[in-house]
Amino acid sequence: MTASFSAADLHIHTTASDGTASPEAVLSYVATHTDLRIIAITDHNTLAGALEARRLAPHYGIEVIVGCEISTQIGHVLALFIEHPIPAGLSLTETVAHVREQNGMVFAAHPFGALVPSVGRQHLLGPERNDIDWRILDGIEVFNASLWNPLNNRRALQKAQEYGLTQLGGSDAHHLATIGSGRTLFAGHTVDHLREALQRGKTIVVGQSWGWRGIAGAVSARMQRWSKWQTVLAR
Repeated sequence: MTASFSAADLHIHTTASDGTASPEAVLSYVATHTDLRIIAITDHNTLAGALEARRLAPHYGIEVIVGCEISTQIGHVLALFIEHPIPAGLSLTETVAHVREQNGMVFAAHPFGALVPSVGRQHLLGPERNDIDWRILDGIEVFNASLWNPLNNRRALQKAQEYGLTQLGGSDAHHLATIGSGRTLFAGHTVDHLREALQRGKTIVVGQSWGWRGIAGAVSARMQRWSKWQTVLAR
């Protein structure tokens, strides 16, 4: 018998950080415009959007994993299955320890992205780091749909394969149209099934880059949001 696979997008942002859509708008879009039924809200250094999305999720038939994209001293990590905020600016080791205290899981986000703080690079546009013990992580985001250079995702995949780490896929969506562009496939249908697959390293990653059209849409949406804020501040 062939296992039935489901898809999850495990890297989505909302207006709780630098996304352009509210948690409710994200849920509505996922329910009406995608076949996803599991998502992780991973706003930067806050759980507010994820907790709100989880509260509203039953009304949309969606399961929401509470997550966070945490800024460590050397780059961003995705923490999944957590309930309490974790301070930004800690070392990678300290951040991982805090996540594990909550029985959560930690994944390197876009680990070789050149234009964002990434644990695999010494600095923006910088060379690869050689001082990381990758084995302290649960896995690596091997496909991030927002990265403009596909070589960065390929390097992440090579690193995951080298250390036998779980492979994660996410859209890194900051506006609605890119949700689902990066996906983590797993056997089963529920969050419990997904977590088991992540723990066992039994995931399949698929996706399609935002492309220039997606990037332009994200920039346009952010400019519109910025313009609205300027209007409010001017009143």
